[in-house]
Formats: sequence, structure tokens, C-alpha cells
Amino acid sequence: MTTFGVEEEFVFLDRETLRPADVADGAFAHLAADPRLRPLAHREFLAAQVEHASAVFTDMTEAHEALVGFRRGVAAEAERYGVIAASVGCPPDALPFPTITDTPRYQRIADDMAGVIADHQIQGLHVHVGIDDRDDGVRALNAIRNWLPLLSALTGNSPVWRGHDTGYESWRNVGQRRWTTTGCPPEFRDAADYDRRLERLVGIGGMKDHAIIMWAARLSDHVPTVEVRVADAQLEAWSAVLHAAVYRALVDSVIDVSLGAADAVVPSAEAAPGPELLNAALLHAAHSGLDALVLDPVLGELRPADEVLDRAQLLLAPALDASGDAGLVAAGFARLREEGTGGARQRAAFTAGGMPALRELYTSTFTAER
Repeated sequence: MTTFGVEEEFVFLDRETLRPADVADGAFAHLAADPRLRPLAHREFLAAQVEHASAVFTDMTEAHEALVGFRRGVAAEAERYGVIAASVGCPPDALPFPTITDTPRYQRIADDMAGVIADHQIQGLHVHVGIDDRDDGVRALNAIRNWLPLLSALTGNSPVWRGHDTGYESWRNVGQRRWTTTGCPPEFRDAADYDRRLERLVGIGGMKDHAIIMWAARLSDHVPTVEVRVADAQLEAWSAVLHAAVYRALVDSVIDVSLGAADAVVPSAEAAPGPELLNAALLHAAHSGLDALVLDPVLGELRPADEVLDRAQLLLAPALDASGDAGLVAAGFARLREEGTGGARQRAAFTAGGMPALRELYTSTFTAER
């Protein structure tokens, strides 16, 4: 069974203003004092953030239990500091410039990127899918790039920024477009081509190391995985697990020859979208989510979101059946259709009740088990 891991970035917010609260250093120290959480808790770029870098899993139920368990620890830290913890793509309000975690690397990034950091107050969901061979990883990456607009449409969760509705479901994905490397990665011939081209980027535009490559999908530089980074942090753990199942199925479809699905999940040469269409469709998805047309990853054209979701389930069915995740994904897609994405739910709450309604949404969903 293909392994996977999940990285979730959380933000602490002031209870009244819902602006970032710089309590993460103390919260991290307390989390790391727990032997069960020490390997999983990590400091992040902003002084209001903490990250859960999960254990390696093969089972989605086990992953869900672990994600909820870590969130409970983060929620307890928030309570201890008199703030709230939220799993959102960006905070609904923010000061003009954030406090950066005091480490040499993070301070260097802030100096290199300067004013870009003012709006880089974001949290993401990153899913790592295990690979045995980096050339296989590049094959998977070349397929995933066509799916990124759809994956973005499924995962927008940052519609409110600096106290206003942005009109976008994922303002996080908009903000990330300011970085030197961003959006859909290019196609690569093989792992050697990938490594050579990444190395040429180092030292240009603040790219001091491979870890600052901000593509929405990439090969990990420290573990043998394909890392899909397009998603905003998700309101609830079930949604994070849903997307982990989809990403794993997509990677398996490409590299597991026994499934016979590799050709089905990639567009034909005639339909394959170029980089200009992919990146336009990525912004389109960040704007509209599932409420409008979405780029079909195989047809290479805009189609109704419900139609694209149905086709995605059909194309991924061999991999989902093999992993036992078909029911989980079917139920998750049905729930997204019924309840809406996190971005849609935040927008509805903000329209109905402003910041107090957002606060209630964040606190009621953060450790939800359903």
C-alpha cells in the first residue's frame, strides 16, 4: 500500500479581532514537551503558526484519528493562551506586517522577499505521497500538474482578508503568485532534468534553497515523496484526509502499472493544456471554486464542476478501489457538494454574521471528528 503523510499549518488568532496572535513559540515548546507530539510539532514561518508534520500512514482512518488528535493539542494550547486556533488558508484580518519566527533561515527569507511577506500570512495543507523512484515521481508530477486547477477548486478556504470578502475562495493561492516560483510546475523529462533545473534556480529571486520552491506540486527535497501543495489548510480533518486519498490515488494511477490507469488520468497530446492555460485555470479555480466551470484535467477544457468531479471519480476508480478509499472519496465529494468548500462556508458565515460568525465556525470545526 502506498504511504502518505500530511502537513497541516495552523494559525493562532486573537478572539476578538481574528488577527494572528504571536503565541506559537510558547505553544510549540509545550507541544514538543509531550513525547507523543514532539516528532510531529514544528515551528513555522510566522510567530502565530504551528505545523503538524504527521507520521507516515497507509490507512486513512488512522490518519484521520491522528490529525484530530494533534488538533486537540493545538486547541488546548490556544485555550491556555486565551486565543483560538484556526485551520484556514489565511486569517480574516491581519496587521500590516507579520511577526516572523526568530530563526536565521526565516529571518533571511523575510529579508530576501521584503514586502512580499506582508501578505504572506497563509496556511496550507501539504500531502506527501511515497514513491520508490524519483523518475516515477517526475512522471506523477507531470500528470498532477494537469489536475492542480481542479484540486484548487476543491480546497479553497481563504475568502476573507484584512476584514473584507476578496471575492476569491482561495486568496492564499492569489498571494502565492508573487513568489519567484509559483503555480503549476513545468514538465520535466526525468529526475535528472528536475534536479538540474531546480539547481539553476537557487540564488535567484530569493530562492536560496530547494525548500523555497513554491510550486503547487513538487518532489520533496528531504523525503522520497511527491508533495502536493495546492490546498489551503482545511477547516476540518476529514477534508484533509479526503484530499490525501485523492492525491494518493492520482499518484498510484500513474506509477502502479498493475492498475492500468496511467493513460486515463493524463490528457492526450492534442488536449494537453500548456503552462499558460494551466496557470490561468489555477487562478480561475482560486476565484470560483466549485461554483463555476472548472478545467477538466483530461479533456483540457472548462466544464461544469459536477461533471468534472464525476469524471475524476471514474478515472481514479481503479486506484481508489485498490486502496479501499472509494467509499471515503465518494462520501467526501458528496459532502463537498452539499456543504460547500471551506471557502464557501466561510463566505456564508461572514455574510451572515461578520467576524463573530467566523469565530464560531473556526472553533466549531477545528477539532470536529465527523
